[in-house]
Amino acid sequence: MSAEKKTGRERGEEWWQTGIIEMYPGVIRLRGYEIQDLIGRISFPAMIWLMLRGDLPSEEQAVLLGIALGAAVDHGPQAPSIAIARMAATCGVGINNAMASAINVLGDVHGGAGEQALSFYGDIAEALDRGLTLGGAVSERLDRFFAEEKDYVPGLGHRFHPIDPRAPRLIELTRDFAARGVVSGRFADIAEAIEAEMAKRKGKTIPLNIDGATAVIYGELGFPPALTRGLFVLSRSVGILAHAWEQLQESDRNKGPLPREWLWAYTGTPARPFPGDSE
Repeated sequence: MSAEKKTGRERGEEWWQTGIIEMYPGVIRLRGYEIQDLIGRISFPAMIWLMLRGDLPSEEQAVLLGIALGAAVDHGPQAPSIAIARMAATCGVGINNAMASAINVLGDVHGGAGEQALSFYGDIAEALDRGLTLGGAVSERLDRFFAEEKDYVPGLGHRFHPIDPRAPRLIELTRDFAARGVVSGRFADIAEAIEAEMAKRKGKTIPLNIDGATAVIYGELGFPPALTRGLFVLSRSVGILAHAWEQLQESDRNKGPLPREWLWAYTGTPARPFPGDSE
């Protein structure tokens, strides 16, 4: 059919292509499923899985995904994303602006550790596939990390919690799901082996944190590292929304990030006269 004879719909189909959604008047299909067949029959975590992976998860896979998403929704206003959501709200912006401001700071330092941890675990998993023992694979990756990267091992330690209360529970649940054959438990083994090897090297335990524990679950469920950050954004958006909404209910506006009596430390040039003025 010539371009002149093609309908508007056909021309549009050549402009955009997607395997996610099919939609035209009266029809919405997600990954081939009629939306009305999905509504009320699958959970929100299952919908996330379907949209990202193309197929429906098992019921237990969806439950485990929901567990990971639910664990990281909030960490209080000391977390930059939550503080920024509240600060934006005090400036009188709408809830979408407050949420966008907060989500935009979820980068490598705040929000990216889960992706980094899963990449780290993945390197060890590849070494296991090459025939290394778990201990050998962990030791090899840590040696390379400290020789080349020299930073915090992703997924371990927390600046606020001596033991992150979320992490042990997430690992416990992962073990439960592994015992039922839902996941393999391989990434849980890797994370705990890293924790043990670091304790041996440092002479003290540096416990797994929320990023390391959720990375275990996302790895067990087969999500690639890059998607781990996006899943964290989805999770933390719940806390961001709650804090933005709460702040919007208050009457204060333009509240600074610190109380008025707590000023910053000035480290610049001391007070000086303008050139030409008498001293």
